[in-house]
Amino acid sequence: MTLKAQSSQMTENLVGIIDETLIDNALIENTVIVNTALESTAQSSQPLSYRHAFMLVLKRDLTIAMRHKDDIINPLLFFVIVVTLFPLGIGPEAQTLSRIAPGIIWVAALLATLLSLDRLFKSDHLDGSLEQMLLSPHPIFVLVLAKIFAHWLITGLPLLLIAPLLAVLLHLDEHSYTALLLTLLLGTPVLSLLGAVGVALTVGIKKGGVLLSLLVLPLYIPVLIFATSAIDTAALGLPYSGQLAIIAALFFGSLTLAPFAVGAALKVSTN
Repeated sequence: MTLKAQSSQMTENLVGIIDETLIDNALIENTVIVNTALESTAQSSQPLSYRHAFMLVLKRDLTIAMRHKDDIINPLLFFVIVVTLFPLGIGPEAQTLSRIAPGIIWVAALLATLLSLDRLFKSDHLDGSLEQMLLSPHPIFVLVLAKIFAHWLITGLPLLLIAPLLAVLLHLDEHSYTALLLTLLLGTPVLSLLGAVGVALTVGIKKGGVLLSLLVLPLYIPVLIFATSAIDTAALGLPYSGQLAIIAALFFGSLTLAPFAVGAALKVSTN
């Protein structure tokens, strides 16, 4: 084999090794996508629109989640395990389970959401993507809102879909299923929005899980109270529009204020 052929073969082997390393490296996955967005913005005579920037960050986070499926599976498995443990510990009496079913489902959903919050900004902070987002010409609240929406699609939506099946296991009253779905539809986005504020405040702390729980859990209590109250009221055949209106107010209030609070907290935490 000639020297030129050997050199060519060594080059091909080296390129193959580098390609395999890049595929398995999660930090490089994050950075490349963000750099591409920033370069396209810098090279373009017109900056990306808010909608385009929102969709770009949303697609990025969903792509990363699809490559690391444990981000989706772990909170869902935790939710299922917590709900299924209660019948084993309390007993199979249908009347008892039916009475406490709303609280069980909502506490499990709250804890599953809390479990998934840590990765919302942590990986971006470690690989430098978060600083690039803060330096982006787009308002930080647009990018933050896209990340929160991606988090809800990854965590909140699966909980919403599987909750009715677990409600059957807990003998939830047949009149309460609509209330359960509506409260989860309005309430789980509030959990993601409020949780993002806590994550942004603790993103620079290496072991901030306990502090995150202390910050976020008190904010979750109103959602938990009114959601379980709506489901219990529906089981009695009474109107529960008042509780839904309060949860909706919490949702729209969080949707309006949380992205700005998260953006400000991220700037403080990264400095």
